[in-house]
Amino acid sequence: MKSRFLVLALVALVLAGCASSWQRSEGPPSSEEGLASRAAAREVVLFALSLVDTGYRFGGKNPQAGLDCSGMVSYVFDQAAGVKMQGSAAEMARRGRPVGRSELRPGDLVFFNTANRSYSHVGIYLGGARFVHAPSSNGRVRIDRLDSTYYAKRFEAARSYFD
Repeated sequence: MKSRFLVLALVALVLAGCASSWQRSEGPPSSEEGLASRAAAREVVLFALSLVDTGYRFGGKNPQAGLDCSGMVSYVFDQAAGVKMQGSAAEMARRGRPVGRSELRPGDLVFFNTANRSYSHVGIYLGGARFVHAPSSNGRVRIDRLDSTYYAKRFEAARSYFD
């Protein structure tokens, strides 16, 4: 019960903190496709937040069995946006549109070197320098900050799958 309340409080804070972050600075989308992509990105963020506190399992691809980082991203994108994402974090980093750190929007993917190899970890950007991911440490899906000492040193790239 306490965990569920914490998740709901975090959802409210994230959405309040990044309410103006849903659009890029260049203005409103120029097509309905852009609007659909923004709506899908919001669904990805909300669905990812619903998985906070789900157990970790190496190779895990669904919440019932446990999730690893790429399994979490694949599951969220499929369930929330109908986007099929498969493979490792490194394979996901090879696809998608590169995004600068200052251009990150909620729903974009953030990649890290956490195992002495490029793109060894992935998370979903929430806004406000926060991201949700399934780290092996602590054994649970959780929210961390990009500017934390650990992740700031290991940040490698970001990719977007939305317009």
